[in-house]
Parts: sequence; C-alpha cells; structure tokens
Amino acid sequence: MKLASILQAIKKFWLPVILASATAITIAGCNPSNFKSTAAQVPQLVNSILSDPQTFNYPLNQDASTSSLLGLMFDGLTNQNPITGQFEPILAESWEITEDKLGFVFTIREGLKWSDGQPLTVDDVIFTYNDVYLNQDIPTDARDVLRIGESRALPKVRKIDARRVEFRTPEPFAPFLGVLGLPILPAHALEKFVKTKDQEGKPVFLSQWGVDTPPDQIIVNGPYKLERYDTSQRIIFQRNPYYWRKGPQGESQPYIERIVWPVVESTDTSLLQFRSGGLDTVAVTPDYFSLLKRQEKQGNFTIYNGGPATGTTFVFFNLNKGRRDGKPLVDPVKSRWFNTVEFRQAVAYAIDRQTMINNTFRGLGQTQNSPITVQSPYYMSPEEGLKTYDYNPEKAKELLQKVGFKYNAQGQLLDAQGNRVRFTLLTNAGNRIREAMGAQIAQDLGRMGMQVDFTPIAWNTFTDKLANTLDWDASLLGFTGSLEPNSGANLWSPEGGLHMFNQKPQAGQKPIEGWEVAPWEARIGELYIQAARELDEAKRKAIYAETQKITQENLPLIYLVNPYSLSAVRNKFAGIQFSALGGAFWNIHEIKITN
Repeated sequence: MKLASILQAIKKFWLPVILASATAITIAGCNPSNFKSTAAQVPQLVNSILSDPQTFNYPLNQDASTSSLLGLMFDGLTNQNPITGQFEPILAESWEITEDKLGFVFTIREGLKWSDGQPLTVDDVIFTYNDVYLNQDIPTDARDVLRIGESRALPKVRKIDARRVEFRTPEPFAPFLGVLGLPILPAHALEKFVKTKDQEGKPVFLSQWGVDTPPDQIIVNGPYKLERYDTSQRIIFQRNPYYWRKGPQGESQPYIERIVWPVVESTDTSLLQFRSGGLDTVAVTPDYFSLLKRQEKQGNFTIYNGGPATGTTFVFFNLNKGRRDGKPLVDPVKSRWFNTVEFRQAVAYAIDRQTMINNTFRGLGQTQNSPITVQSPYYMSPEEGLKTYDYNPEKAKELLQKVGFKYNAQGQLLDAQGNRVRFTLLTNAGNRIREAMGAQIAQDLGRMGMQVDFTPIAWNTFTDKLANTLDWDASLLGFTGSLEPNSGANLWSPEGGLHMFNQKPQAGQKPIEGWEVAPWEARIGELYIQAARELDEAKRKAIYAETQKITQENLPLIYLVNPYSLSAVRNKFAGIQFSALGGAFWNIHEIKITN
C-alpha cells in the first residue's frame, strides 16, 4: 500500500488501512439536523466522516475515511465474517480449491446486477482483475497484496464458463481467499476508460470517478449507491435497488433507505452532534466515555465494547538513507541516530505507555507489542516470548550511553560528535487522542534529554510527506488490522507501497539514489512470503512468530497502546452485532430501524 487506506470497509478487502483525522470546522455548516427537514420521513442512518473523500475510484483510493464509504458501495467475491472469523462467499456463490492447491475456482451467483440494472457477470470479474488490479499501467495498492512468493508474481485469472472463473497462483498462497475480497468493478462502465490513453500515454481511467463525477455515473454492486456529494458538507447514499441480498422472507435488502455522512472534521464536533441527536452513531474515544456512559439511558443509545481494537498505533523513524536530487532525504546526523537500533530501543523504553493508558485512554486500553492484532490466531503474546518495552528510563539511558550518546551539564542528550538530539515528531491534526499521545511522547523523551518538536499537521500534508516527498523525521500513526497478517504484507515487504519507515519510491515518483535495505528488514519480507505459501497452520504461526520477534527486536515501528473498540449507537437500530473487527454496521444489509 502506498498509504492506501483501507479502514473498516477495506478490512473486508484485506488491505491495511490507515487511521485518519483532520481539523475542526464549525458545527452549523455540516450539522445533519439541517438535512432532516427534507428527509426525516425516509428511514436513514446518519454517520459521520472526518474528511472529504479523495475519490470514488476504489483502485486509486489511498485514504482511510474514503475507504469507509467505498465499503458501502462495493462487494468482492469473498468476505471474512468479523464475528466468526470464517470466510464467506459474497458475489461468489461458492468456490473450490484445485487438487494441486494452486487454483481457486469461483462460481458467481446467478442474477447479479449492477446499480444501473445491467447484469454483473464473470466478465466483470475478469475485467476487474486482468484490466485493473493486475494492470501495471494503473498504480493501485491492491496489486501489492496480490503478489505471491519471492518472485512477487501475480495470479493468472481466466474465465471457465458463464458462471465460473479460475484464479491460478504460481505457488500455494494461504491468504488468497481473503485477497479475493477486493471489490469487483463494472466493465461496461469503466473498460473504455482503461483502454483509452491520454496524451501522456496513461489510461484515462486514472481520472475517472473523481469526487466531481455525477453520482449516477458511478455504478456499484454494494448495498448503497451514491446519491449526492456536497463538498465539505455531506455524502448521501441511497439504497441500491438491485442489491443481491434477500431477507428471510425473500424481501430485498438493505432495509435502511438512506445513509447520510456529514463531513465532521473534528471528533469534538462529532460528539456534540451525537449528543444533540444529529448523529446516530459515534466512535467513543476514552475522553468521551464517562460523559456518554452517564447519558446512555437518557439519550436512548448503547455503548458497545468490542474489546481491544484490531488496529495498532505506533511511533516510527524515517530510516531511509537515500538521496533525491543529490540531497539526503533525512539529515545525515539524524539518520545515524534513527538507524541505530539501540536508539530506537531506548525510545521504546522511555515512553510510559501505562501512564498513556491511564491518562489519555482513561484506562480503556492495553499495551500493544506486536504488528499482528491480538485477535489473530497468529498473534504472539509476551507470555510466548515476545519482547516488550515496559517503561524503564534507566534502561533507556544505559542503551543510549552504550552507543556513544552522552549528556551535557544541562542534561541535554548529545551524540558522540556533540550534536544535540533534536527531531520533529509529526501526526495528523484534529485527533485529540493522537495529539495527547504525541504530547506525552515529547514529554517522556524530553526526560531523556531529547528535544522533540511535536507538530500535528493537516492530514493531506502528512500523508504527502510519508508517501511522496519522504521529508520527515519521526511520525505517530495508526493502522487498522485484520486476522490475516498477510493483509499487512505491503508494509513489511521492502518493495511495498506502505513500507513507510524506509519507503522506496513508488510509480511516478522521483527516483531515490542510495536506498538501502537492512538485513533484518529483508528477512521480515522473506518470512512474510514464506508464511503466505505455507498451508500448514501450525507452521504459519511459527513463521509469523519469528516476524514478530524480529520487529520487536529492531523496532521499525514502536507500538504503543491498543484502545478498546467502543461505539455509541442509537437504540432504534435492530440487528447490531458489534465486533472490534467489523464495528457496529458491518452487516448493514440486515440492520433495521425500529422507530
């Protein structure tokens, strides 16, 4: 992934997803109560989104908030049930694994249609994979999770007959069922744009289905289709009348007619709108929990607790030793610090995560020590030997002094050459929890004699630095997670689009001279390839255990706190099956409004 997003909706499409937030705007401009007067008679769900969508073209999307919207609009062949953890057929009716373990044959459901009434067929599946996801002329992060083995080869996709399609892999690939949750796209609407090239020789597809596209031109197969988008105000979805799912009595699903997503670029504003009745649901951050818990009965809502969230939050340093246009991406002095493993370990020991849990998270969280979500069967616990970094400032100082750092008379940390240790820590502005975490990290490291300039910046600026200019020192970020570790393969592959701590330039970006991959870094990438080809579950677990040991020893990402997954939802919704993996509305098609 190239800072590809893929928050809740993309969990089901097996791409890691980045957590997003932004700056505050006034309440009046986006309050959904302003919309109710014209639509109150229509059964609707009013959610919120933290920023305007980047695009409605799924393969090109790189934003977490947008991913939530796209999850309403598109289905794939498969999905993982967030309650049972089992894979389920979605657009596919069934599948079979070939005898040689290298092929998956999917049978498509009969009678599928697109939102414009046109039939959805095997040809759409072939188009989606061969012409879009596997097309080297289209820079999509989906291709990263489709790559298989050391050769990073891509699967072969062919039509068998009117209802069957076969995917062939060059070697066994255990995560393949999850990968095939990628959304299927309409050939009749998009094929011409893939084949037509612009003046630069690029597919016109790259400029299609932007945020300025008329809603009726965006053809979908999910439970909802786009009705209207008002920039910086709201996105409105209407029920897709051709959606394939049926209820117990054969009735069409989904049951909720309309979903309204006002753009609310501040979690504080979202809270105010929920409390005033303007929103039907809101994520419950720890600083809101006590307030909302007291109002639960009066406000006629329920706070759902799914236990530890599936995501991770971490601080990480820019380990890229490369140069662009002859200029180092990272100040060579800082680069020496960041690329010293003892320095990163010292930082990990210096961060008081338990105080972070007690203060910032109000006790509603637990320490995180692994890149793999705790719900995953591949997670390695500290009890099983995973290295942890509990708060230990004395150990931190010992490690720093071991590799030549020293203190001056003022208690400031200097490196062996006498340079004061000072760097900038970035995160996205507008997320109070993350801003509080960053402030504490700066304070904790300040006690180590480091000068940390904590700087929350606008989300788009932040992601541009991480994915494009690569002009940054240290960052605080979070990813969503899934039960399948391979969903994060493009984070751990040195060639991957989300290998942010040592990012290789992606398609269309300026080249980097002198880009290096550390041996431990390459080893993690190799192990992810091995684990993906291993079909024996016990052996897969052992391989992923080794990856977790390496990441915790070398700390390319310093994991912090895993909050509990909490959401407040109005009691008027029946059918909620809350889970940390899927949230409150993962089964939106079967949820009903009761009053």
